[in-house]
Amino acid sequence: MSSSASPSTDALVIVPTYNEADNIGPVMNLVLAQPTPISILVVDDNSNDGTAQVVKDAMEAAPDRIDLIERGGKLGLGTAYLRGFRYALARGYTYVCEMDADLSHDPDDLPRLIEPVKNDEVDLAIGSRYVGGVRVIDWPLSRLVLSYAAGIYTRAITRLPIRDVTAGFKCFHRRVLEAIDLDRVNSDGYAFQVEMHYRTWQAGFRIREVPVIFTERTEGQSKMSKAIVREAAWKVWELRLRDLLGRL
Repeated sequence: MSSSASPSTDALVIVPTYNEADNIGPVMNLVLAQPTPISILVVDDNSNDGTAQVVKDAMEAAPDRIDLIERGGKLGLGTAYLRGFRYALARGYTYVCEMDADLSHDPDDLPRLIEPVKNDEVDLAIGSRYVGGVRVIDWPLSRLVLSYAAGIYTRAITRLPIRDVTAGFKCFHRRVLEAIDLDRVNSDGYAFQVEMHYRTWQAGFRIREVPVIFTERTEGQSKMSKAIVREAAWKVWELRLRDLLGRL
């Protein structure tokens, strides 16, 4: 990991990885090519396919725009993003984005997420698969139904005014991350996304969904599991109960 010098841009995209050697190179190239200057932090969970080395090679060509955190094991999506958030806050980034490493999120959409936050129209811009219609390509019907139903279930319990409650493509203003007690965020996977949305909303921040197209990965394996789905299903009840008891 590089030193804590002042960043060369005011926007950072955090990309957690586990065995994404085939995808992370194209992802980084597309981010660096954006008209809005964006830095990249890859948080790698001890990939065994050379993912970290791909990032290190890219860092040689763009040392002021790419950084890498290597962790000792597969520690989970939630803790990867929390590590990235703390990195972003410590180094003075203003606009902090989340994005998957598998090209299901189009890096060309990053400026559309950053712009409303930068213009002080919202505090969190979410790349939404479901606002104004369904925008998902190459998902089996069973997974699409599960994802859409999860949104209905989550909104019914939490009252979140968000269509894509589990979206993992977004941009926070740093003031959101400063206001949330990150030490109390303890979920992973889809549940992590729900929890961050809920805490942002409950803290009174402005949220907007920006329509994006989500494309199923073509390389590598999905990290989806039954355990991730179960955690998300229970997490919404925990969040709602803690909120009602004033312990959120």
